[in-house]
Amino acid sequence: MISLLRKEINSFLNSLVGYSVIATFLVLTNLMLWVIPGSFNIQELEMASMEPFFFLAPWVFLLLVPAITMKSFAEEIDSGTIELLFTRPLTDVQIITTKFLGAISLVLIALIPTLVTYYTVVAYGNPQGNIDHGATIGSYIGLVLLASVYVSIGIFASSITSSQIVAFVVTIVLCFIFFFAFYSLASFELLGSFDDVLLKLGVKFHYDHLSTGLIDTRDVVYFITLIIAFLLMTKFRLGLRRC
Repeated sequence: MISLLRKEINSFLNSLVGYSVIATFLVLTNLMLWVIPGSFNIQELEMASMEPFFFLAPWVFLLLVPAITMKSFAEEIDSGTIELLFTRPLTDVQIITTKFLGAISLVLIALIPTLVTYYTVVAYGNPQGNIDHGATIGSYIGLVLLASVYVSIGIFASSITSSQIVAFVVTIVLCFIFFFAFYSLASFELLGSFDDVLLKLGVKFHYDHLSTGLIDTRDVVYFITLIIAFLLMTKFRLGLRRC
């Protein structure tokens, strides 16, 4: 399993996909935070806060994570190497876990350089260090969990098709639904008391809650449940392919 995980990570880092995703994420977020004038520009806000970054990151990941996961199984299915993968002394759970950890590792690599932005914002504060560290830590935890949900959705989408393009599009649609659609529908307040239930079904509610710095176990359980649910659906799909 370790050798397969190493192979997954190397496949990203030895191709343009991995570096393109990391570079695109860092360039887009830093342009919005420091260069392009607007409501996300930290210097224009004149306040030491990472809030603009944590607002932008889920939307950037909405496009970049599908690019990472689209080939997870779709490429194997299209090339026929999925059968060779099944012959390895690994269970479906181990194969899926390896794909998941490989993809999320690339996301974490992309996030590490953003600590420079955090350090800059801390130094930018007046007085220096005048930033809500608890909210920042909570936001980073929420962002990693959100990215993990995106990855699990992407791996599932990749397991149902041999087309990487189809997997890419399906992942974007499903991630958008879970991140924003539930939140948007609840905001119309058309369903009475059910609006609150609808709101809590969406990822955005729990991500925003963690971003306040309050690490509520209910939010963490929600993310973990969603991740496991999509990985189990992937396992079910692979089980059908074995038959």
